[in-house]
Amino acid sequence: MKVTFLGTGTSQGVPIITCSCEVCTSVDYRDKRLRTSIHIETDDHQSIVIDTGPDFRQQMLQAHIKQLDAVVFTHPHKDHTAGLDDIRAFYFAQGMQPMPVYCNQLVEKQLRSEFNYFFEEHKYPGVPSVDLHEIQANQPFKIGETLFQPIEVIHGKMPVLGFRINDFTYITDANYIAPEQKEKIKGSKVLVLNALRHEPHYSHFTLKEALGIIEEVQPEKAYLTHISHGLGLHKEVSQMLPENVYLAYDGLKI
Repeated sequence: MKVTFLGTGTSQGVPIITCSCEVCTSVDYRDKRLRTSIHIETDDHQSIVIDTGPDFRQQMLQAHIKQLDAVVFTHPHKDHTAGLDDIRAFYFAQGMQPMPVYCNQLVEKQLRSEFNYFFEEHKYPGVPSVDLHEIQANQPFKIGETLFQPIEVIHGKMPVLGFRINDFTYITDANYIAPEQKEKIKGSKVLVLNALRHEPHYSHFTLKEALGIIEEVQPEKAYLTHISHGLGLHKEVSQMLPENVYLAYDGLKI
């Protein structure tokens, strides 16, 4: 399985157009972060994206991804769903077959509201079709031959889905993981976890909190994502991390 970080950033914090901090003005490409998303190429050659934020089109172009077999959503916030309309290029290139979309009921409600034109009986020409599959928090599901194990975490007060796929676990937008959900993570070779900044936040792990989770579940390697400019420069923060923990960056492949 191959994973590409399409985006490792967040809408939290001051927009770059009004910010002159050292991160936002950095010339290091690792400090340029689009909204958080990953692309997975499975062993049976399924091309899957987790979350389609506002930067989805740009991310897919930059990563040269020419096939999309399914979209999986973690939660209904706009920075993770707003780009769904841009599946239309793949929809037409792939014979106008409905795009499989995997999500829980919260996300489905939001998609049916924001993208209501997807679901009309008589759609405007050119509108793509989606095939919704409901994710139950404690029920694994397959895309092709690949098993996805949902991991339910808490983001403020909202339940959000992370996923374990083989020995890879992906969690974004969390500030609490219950003990029974941590058991699902243990044994992962790779854990991706959010670390927004150093200061406390009501709905995201800080760097210290994320490192505490990593120390508890003991993956072989961990990558930090959903990073705001408040965390600091990639080069400097990387020097603070344990040997097996890394800051992810846009375009990183593992």
